[in-house]
Amino acid sequence: MRIIAGEWRGRRVAAPDGDTTRPTADRTRETLFSMLVSRIGSFEGLSVADLFAGSGALGLEALSRGAAQALFVEQDAAAVRTLRANIAAFDAQAKCDVRAASVMGLGPAKSQPDIVFMDPPYGTGAGPVALDKLNRLGWIASSTWVSIETAKGEDVAVKGFTIEATRDSGKARLHLLRPAAD
Repeated sequence: MRIIAGEWRGRRVAAPDGDTTRPTADRTRETLFSMLVSRIGSFEGLSVADLFAGSGALGLEALSRGAAQALFVEQDAAAVRTLRANIAAFDAQAKCDVRAASVMGLGPAKSQPDIVFMDPPYGTGAGPVALDKLNRLGWIASSTWVSIETAKGEDVAVKGFTIEATRDSGKARLHLLRPAAD
């Protein structure tokens, strides 16, 4: 895997060993960031949350493109070790908050990220369940963009959210959501 664009373009991102973690393919990540850039413009100064982070490729891609800070949440110990190593390799520790925990274990938010990336295990329905909980805990602002990656063919529905776009990319389906207007 490589960073697609920005300051770290072309640099490698290590993936955890084994099959516990399924990194987002470069082409799928490129599709996702294209979808976001066409809607938000620049990542400059934004805060992002990379949930079910694995290697951290989504959050690192956002930082490479100018995001100011990234929260990474991952519970698999091997993935957390790889994530921390990737952050160190990019010398990005000052911009990163790594939490070795379950996304479902997060408490109330202290602030809301501009973009939330969610790449849960396929076929589990964990993304919509986690988003619903995080919304109730104050993690989602009215301006927050949420990306949920699922397997191709999986649909996403979360009360209080509108699906702005859906794209298939390889084996993945990307869903961009926004809080529904009241």
